Parts: sequence; C-alpha cells; structure tokens
Amino acid sequence: MARKPVVLVTGASGEMGHSLIHRLAEAGAYDVLALDVRPFPPEVARRCAAVRVGDILDRHLLERLQSEFEIAVVFHLAALLSTRAEFVPETAHEVNVQGTLNLLRLALEEARSLGRRVKFLFPSSIAVYGLPDPAAKRRAGRVAEHEWTVPVTMYGCNKLYCEHLGRYVSRHYRQLAAQGEPSGVDFRAIRFPGLISAFTLPSGGTSDYASEMIHAAAVGQPYACFVREDTRIPFMAMPDAIEALLALLAAPADAVTALAYNVTGFNPSAGELAGLVRRAFPAARLTFAPDPRRQAIVDTWPEDVDDARARREWGFRPAYDLARAFNEYLLPNVTRRYAAR
Repeated sequence: MARKPVVLVTGASGEMGHSLIHRLAEAGAYDVLALDVRPFPPEVARRCAAVRVGDILDRHLLERLQSEFEIAVVFHLAALLSTRAEFVPETAHEVNVQGTLNLLRLALEEARSLGRRVKFLFPSSIAVYGLPDPAAKRRAGRVAEHEWTVPVTMYGCNKLYCEHLGRYVSRHYRQLAAQGEPSGVDFRAIRFPGLISAFTLPSGGTSDYASEMIHAAAVGQPYACFVREDTRIPFMAMPDAIEALLALLAAPADAVTALAYNVTGFNPSAGELAGLVRRAFPAARLTFAPDPRRQAIVDTWPEDVDDARARREWGFRPAYDLARAFNEYLLPNVTRRYAAR
C-alpha cells in the first residue's frame, strides 16, 4: 500500500503546535500527521490528516509512522520546557536531545527512501544565551546569533546542542564513511523569544509571565509576577512565530546560510506589560513577587536580539509590534475566550 504524504508535527498539542496546525490547515498545502504524548483536543484533531498519541522516545512508534506515512517535512516542536526541565534535568536531556536525535534519524531514513531532501524545522530558544549578570545584559543590547551562547539551564543547553546536532546531520553526517554519505536532511532552526498566545495557556516556560498576567487578568484572578518590574527580554506574538517558521520552510536552500536565526517582535519590561494589562483590565490584581531562582535565569537572557540576518536572508517581518499585539491580537481574543465560558 502506498504511503500517505504528510508533514509531521511533533509536540502538536502544545502552544505552538496548536497554532501551527491551524495555520497549515488554513493554507491547505499540506496534510498533517500530528504526534504528542497528550491526547488531542477535537479542534486540533479535526484539522489533521492523522493524529497519533505517543512518545518521541519510542523508536518502534516512529518506525510504524514511517511504514504508514511519507514524511517530507518535520516540524519538531516536542520538548520539555525551561522551568520543568530544571526540576528533572536528566529527563529533559532524554526528551530534548535523544528525542531530537530520534527525529533526525527518521528524517535521514525518509530522505533515503524518497530520494530527496527532507526539511527539518527546529524551534530553538533565547535560552541558548547566557549573559553573566544584569549589567552585562544591559551593555550587550541586541545580541547576535554568535554572541553569549553559554546557557545556564538544561533546556538552553539542550537546545544549543541540538542546533549543532542538526548542523552535523545536515552537513557532516558520517563524514569518514568510505564514499561519503550526504544525509539529505535540510535542518533549519529559529531561536524564538518568549511567545505570547491568545488561544492556549502557558505550559512551563520561564518567559510565561507575560502570558500568565494577561490570562489571569481576563478571568479576574490575582497574579504575582515572578520577575522584577524592570526585567526585559524579547517576545513575539504567536502568529508571527508561526509565519517565521513557514517563511524559513519556504526559503530557497541557497538563501539559508545560518545554523540558527534570531527573530523577535518587541521587548517590553515586565512593568510595561503590567501597565498595558491594568489599562485593559482596571480591576486586575497584578503584583510583583520575584522568585530569586527564576529571576536569575531570566537575567541571563538578552534584553533583545538582533534578527537582521533573518530579515535579510529570508524576509522575516513581524506583523505585530507591542501595541498591535496587545490591542489587536491578545486583548480581543483572550476576552472572547473567557466571555464564552
């Protein structure tokens, strides 16, 4: 029986997975095979050609998927995120690194089977950066891809290593083999800043305070922000993150010269975000109660990143600045979400 052509989305039940699948369904160009360890909400499942509940560490499961589906593109979104990873670092390494290696192996085998390159889209993170203290962070300003890549979290270490693992598989795989062995994997990574979604709740990231304060205010719950008011890191609206992934997917191979690309949308302080939320929800009960350990992690991430290379090489252009993201995307959609309950 002929295998069904699909794009594979791992971590499909997560924040980014929801949004990516909705966008792919709207475009209508791909049939989606969705994979996650968690069951799929009906609104996600119905937009997919097939869904499978299972673990990326289960190689037998991945082999079964290959026997049934022809996979030309992999969006490998599955990961154990930064906050959770610090509580179970060995498990995080297993999921984030071995899981990625398993998916890269799948892509290698698919490229051989199909006789053409398989694109592998990998969401990396600003967690790969590690500035030594807040003063150095302020001096650094907009950080480029080659600067300060000394992460202090297991998640950041995992992401940075997987970028290099992708480079190895894509460009240097089995380089001492007798006749050489071009891998056929076209690995492309984006270092995302904090992502803010109107449609899904935060799920374990250390930058989630932005989303958490908005969602808490919308439902009338108190929220104590775990970083200082002056804390500043880059963010972007989830729709811009999805468009960035799709733009990098579509970019010609000769335009993609980097291992991983920065992208960003805006970089408000936590206090500035709280001000926007209070103006929209005057009854919001927002306070600041910095957690020294989580604050220390966020203090190692840059205030902003330089995304000039993504803009120059494959035309990245975010649609949402802070004002538009809040007023046109977050506020109406979050309000509608909770009004319907």
